[in-house]
Amino acid sequence: MQRVTKFLRNVVREMKKVSWPKRKELTRYTITVVSTVTFVAVFFAIIDTGISSLIRLILE
Repeated sequence: MQRVTKFLRNVVREMKKVSWPKRKELTRYTITVVSTVTFVAVFFAIIDTGISSLIRLILE
C-alpha cells in the first residue's frame, strides 16, 4: 500500500510541473487537429471512391 501512496504523491508532484496550454492555444490546437482529421478523412474517402470505381470498371 505504501508503494501506491508514494506513486500517487509522485504523480501529483509531477502534474504540478506540467505547463498547461492557455485557452487561446488550446482552441488553436483543437481547430488544427479537427481540420487535419477532416482533411485526411475526405482525402481517403475520395481515394477509396476512385479505387472502387476503377475496380468496378475493370471487373465489368
